[in-house]
Amino acid sequence: MKVMLIKDVYKLGRAGDVKKVADGYGRNFLIPQGLAVLATAGALKQIEKIKGKAEVRRTEQNTELKGLADQINGVNLDFTVKAGETGKLYGSITTQDVATALQEKVRFEVKRQQVDMQPIREIGEYTAHIRLTMDLVPEIKIVVHREGEVAAEEEKEKPKAKAKKAKAEAPASETPAEETPATETPAE
Repeated sequence: MKVMLIKDVYKLGRAGDVKKVADGYGRNFLIPQGLAVLATAGALKQIEKIKGKAEVRRTEQNTELKGLADQINGVNLDFTVKAGETGKLYGSITTQDVATALQEKVRFEVKRQQVDMQPIREIGEYTAHIRLTMDLVPEIKIVVHREGEVAAEEEKEKPKAKAKKAKAEAPASETPAEETPATETPAE
Protein backbone atom coordinates (compact mmCIF):
# COMPACT_ATOMS: atom_id res chain seq x y z
CA MET A 1 0.00 0.00 0.00
CA LYS A 2 1.35 3.44 -0.92
CA VAL A 3 0.61 6.25 1.50
CA MET A 4 1.53 9.90 1.66
CA LEU A 5 2.61 11.04 5.12
CA ILE A 6 0.78 14.06 6.51
CA LYS A 7 2.91 14.29 9.67
CA ASP A 8 6.43 13.19 10.60
CA VAL A 9 6.48 9.54 11.63
CA TYR A 10 9.46 8.25 13.62
CA LYS A 11 11.49 5.63 11.72
CA LEU A 12 9.29 5.99 8.63
CA GLY A 13 9.66 9.45 7.14
CA ARG A 14 8.81 13.12 7.12
CA ALA A 15 5.58 14.81 6.13
CA GLY A 16 5.02 14.85 2.36
CA ASP A 17 6.99 11.65 1.72
CA VAL A 18 5.31 8.86 -0.24
CA LYS A 19 6.10 5.48 1.32
CA LYS A 20 5.17 1.92 0.61
CA VAL A 21 4.00 0.29 3.86
CA ALA A 22 2.35 -2.94 4.86
CA ASP A 23 -1.40 -2.95 4.32
CA GLY A 24 -2.19 -3.50 8.00
CA TYR A 25 0.20 -0.78 9.17
CA GLY A 26 -1.35 1.75 6.82
CA ARG A 27 -4.97 0.71 7.26
CA ASN A 28 -4.91 0.12 11.02
CA PHE A 29 -2.45 2.71 12.29
CA LEU A 30 -1.26 5.44 9.92
CA ILE A 31 -4.60 6.40 8.34
CA PRO A 32 -6.80 6.23 11.51
CA GLN A 33 -4.22 8.24 13.51
CA GLY A 34 -4.24 10.95 10.83
CA LEU A 35 -0.57 10.43 10.05
CA ALA A 36 -1.06 9.49 6.38
CA VAL A 37 -3.53 9.29 3.52
CA LEU A 38 -3.67 6.97 0.54
CA ALA A 39 -1.32 8.13 -2.22
CA THR A 40 -3.94 8.95 -4.84
CA ALA A 41 -3.48 11.37 -7.74
CA GLY A 42 -5.44 14.08 -5.91
CA ALA A 43 -3.37 13.68 -2.73
CA LEU A 44 -0.08 13.74 -4.65
CA LYS A 45 -0.96 17.19 -6.03
CA GLN A 46 -0.86 18.56 -2.47
CA ILE A 47 2.65 17.31 -1.60
CA GLU A 48 4.31 20.74 -1.78
CA LYS A 49 1.62 22.33 0.39
CA ILE A 50 1.96 19.58 3.02
CA LYS A 51 5.76 19.78 2.97
CA GLY A 52 5.65 23.56 3.48
CA LYS A 53 3.27 23.35 6.43
CA ALA A 54 5.30 20.53 7.98
CA GLU A 55 8.54 22.51 7.64
CA VAL A 56 7.00 25.50 9.43
CA ARG A 57 5.62 23.24 12.20
CA ARG A 58 8.97 21.46 12.54
CA THR A 59 10.96 24.70 12.93
CA GLU A 60 8.48 26.00 15.52
CA GLN A 61 8.78 22.83 17.57
CA ASN A 62 12.58 22.86 17.32
CA THR A 63 12.83 26.46 18.54
CA GLU A 64 10.39 25.74 21.40
CA LEU A 65 12.20 22.63 22.59
CA LYS A 66 15.81 23.77 21.97
CA GLY A 67 16.23 24.99 25.55
CA LEU A 68 14.79 21.78 26.94
CA ALA A 69 17.10 19.72 24.74
CA ASP A 70 20.10 21.63 26.10
CA GLN A 71 18.84 21.06 29.64
CA ILE A 72 18.34 17.31 29.10
CA ASN A 73 21.55 16.70 27.16
CA GLY A 74 24.20 15.14 29.42
CA VAL A 75 21.92 14.49 32.42
CA ASN A 76 23.11 11.65 34.66
CA LEU A 77 20.50 9.34 36.17
CA ASP A 78 21.54 6.99 38.99
CA PHE A 79 19.56 3.87 39.78
CA THR A 80 20.19 1.74 42.88
CA VAL A 81 18.81 -1.76 42.39
CA LYS A 82 19.01 -5.26 43.78
CA ALA A 83 21.30 -7.48 41.75
CA GLY A 84 22.82 -10.94 41.88
CA GLU A 85 26.48 -11.86 42.25
CA THR A 86 27.06 -11.79 38.48
CA GLY A 87 25.65 -8.29 38.08
CA LYS A 88 22.26 -9.34 36.71
CA LEU A 89 19.39 -7.25 38.03
CA TYR A 90 16.38 -8.70 39.79
CA GLY A 91 13.96 -7.20 37.28
CA SER A 92 14.96 -4.47 34.85
CA ILE A 93 15.07 -0.72 34.34
CA THR A 94 12.54 0.16 31.68
CA THR A 95 11.79 3.23 29.60
CA GLN A 96 9.05 4.13 32.09
CA ASP A 97 11.57 4.16 34.97
CA VAL A 98 13.93 6.39 32.99
CA ALA A 99 11.10 8.74 31.95
CA THR A 100 9.90 9.09 35.55
CA ALA A 101 13.43 9.76 36.89
CA LEU A 102 14.13 12.27 34.13
CA GLN A 103 10.81 14.00 34.75
CA GLU A 104 11.69 14.43 38.43
CA LYS A 105 15.12 15.82 37.59
CA VAL A 106 14.20 18.16 34.72
CA ARG A 107 10.62 19.07 35.75
CA PHE A 108 9.27 18.50 32.23
CA GLU A 109 6.88 15.73 31.21
CA VAL A 110 8.74 13.03 29.31
CA LYS A 111 6.72 10.10 28.02
CA ARG A 112 8.11 6.59 27.98
CA GLN A 113 7.65 6.47 24.21
CA GLN A 114 10.17 9.29 23.86
CA VAL A 115 12.93 7.29 25.59
CA ASP A 116 14.91 5.32 23.02
CA MET A 117 16.69 2.41 24.73
CA GLN A 118 16.46 -1.30 25.48
CA PRO A 119 15.52 -2.45 29.00
CA ILE A 120 18.57 -2.54 31.27
CA ARG A 121 19.18 -5.88 32.95
CA GLU A 122 22.79 -5.58 34.20
CA ILE A 123 24.82 -3.26 36.39
CA GLY A 124 26.87 -0.66 34.52
CA GLU A 125 26.76 2.61 32.59
CA TYR A 126 24.43 3.11 29.65
CA THR A 127 23.34 5.89 27.32
CA ALA A 128 19.80 6.59 26.16
CA HIS A 129 18.33 9.03 23.69
CA ILE A 130 15.27 11.18 24.37
CA ARG A 131 13.31 11.93 21.18
CA LEU A 132 11.79 15.40 21.60
CA THR A 133 11.36 15.91 17.84
CA MET A 134 12.83 14.17 14.81
CA ASP A 135 15.75 16.63 14.84
CA LEU A 136 16.23 17.12 18.60
CA VAL A 137 17.46 13.94 20.26
CA PRO A 138 19.48 14.71 23.41
CA GLU A 139 21.53 11.96 25.06
CA ILE A 140 21.48 11.05 28.75
CA LYS A 141 23.71 8.82 30.84
CA ILE A 142 22.28 6.08 33.06
CA VAL A 143 24.36 4.58 35.88
CA VAL A 144 23.10 1.40 37.56
CA HIS A 145 24.54 0.46 40.99
CA ARG A 146 24.02 -2.56 43.21
CA GLU A 147 22.06 -1.69 46.34
CA GLY A 148 24.88 -2.16 48.89
CA GLU A 149 27.78 -0.92 46.75
CA VAL A 150 26.68 2.69 46.54
CA ALA A 151 26.89 3.12 50.31
CA ALA A 152 30.32 1.46 50.37
CA GLU A 153 31.58 3.77 47.60
CA GLU A 154 30.26 6.84 49.42
CA GLU A 155 32.00 5.75 52.64
CA LYS A 156 35.29 5.44 50.74
CA GLU A 157 34.85 8.88 49.20
CA LYS A 158 33.96 10.64 52.48
CA PRO A 159 37.46 10.46 54.01
CA LYS A 160 38.96 11.69 50.75
CA ALA A 161 36.50 14.56 50.61
CA LYS A 162 37.18 15.45 54.26
CA ALA A 163 40.93 15.48 53.62
CA LYS A 164 40.52 17.75 50.59
CA LYS A 165 38.18 20.01 52.56
CA ALA A 166 40.64 20.24 55.46
CA LYS A 167 43.46 21.22 53.09
CA ALA A 168 41.30 23.85 51.47
CA GLU A 169 40.22 25.31 54.82
CA ALA A 170 43.74 25.60 56.24
CA PRO A 171 44.43 29.32 56.69
CA ALA A 172 47.27 30.83 54.73
CA SER A 173 49.00 32.12 57.91
CA GLU A 174 49.72 28.56 59.03
CA THR A 175 51.63 27.77 55.90
CA PRO A 176 55.34 28.25 56.35
CA ALA A 177 56.69 31.59 55.29
CA GLU A 178 59.06 31.72 52.41
CA GLU A 179 62.13 30.03 53.56
CA THR A 180 65.24 31.22 51.89
CA PRO A 181 68.10 28.85 52.22
CA ALA A 182 70.99 30.31 54.07
CA THR A 183 73.90 30.43 51.74
CA GLU A 184 77.24 30.56 53.30
CA THR A 185 79.86 32.52 51.59
CA PRO A 186 83.26 31.14 52.14
CA ALA A 187 85.45 33.46 54.15
CA GLU A 188 88.72 34.30 52.49
